[in-house]
Amino acid sequence: MAILSRATRILRCCALAGSLLAAVADGQQNAEEYQVKAAFLYNFAKFVEWPSEAFKSATDPIVICVLGQNPFDHALDEAVAGKKVAGRSIVTREIAAGKHASSCQILFISVSERKRWRAILDGVKGCYILTVGESEEFTSSGGVVSLEVEEGKVRFQINADAAKQSKLRISSKLLSLAQMARK
Repeated sequence: MAILSRATRILRCCALAGSLLAAVADGQQNAEEYQVKAAFLYNFAKFVEWPSEAFKSATDPIVICVLGQNPFDHALDEAVAGKKVAGRSIVTREIAAGKHASSCQILFISVSERKRWRAILDGVKGCYILTVGESEEFTSSGGVVSLEVEEGKVRFQINADAAKQSKLRISSKLLSLAQMARK
């Protein structure tokens, strides 16, 4: 009986250790994924042109906002630290509601807000905001850019009509690298 209990405990410990290792590996993969996505957000700023009305002054920074649960940890702050685009510094903000998005040039809408995407996108329509989400449904719902993981790589899709409605000019270089969203 004692041998069976000991064997059972060993098996349970091995199962627990395996679960912990899988969780650590998944967390590491998730961290790397969001480092890549943070770099994409920074690079989008280099290839998108906002109308002058998107800024209060010529010295205003480009603001990248995260709406909902922030999956980036510190990766987004690190990706933009000390960098400038078109003479503008870049800052990041976390916001709790879409109504606070009017001060953002890039709005990353977290998966945690999936049920509210349409309402959020309707609320910022025509506001000079590059909206970024994480699924194909995002661009078909009216979002401008979707970041998706395919075969272990981050890929992006662009909804050119949504960009046009937001009065954003996306570089042909960026468009040539993207998948175009289906209508």
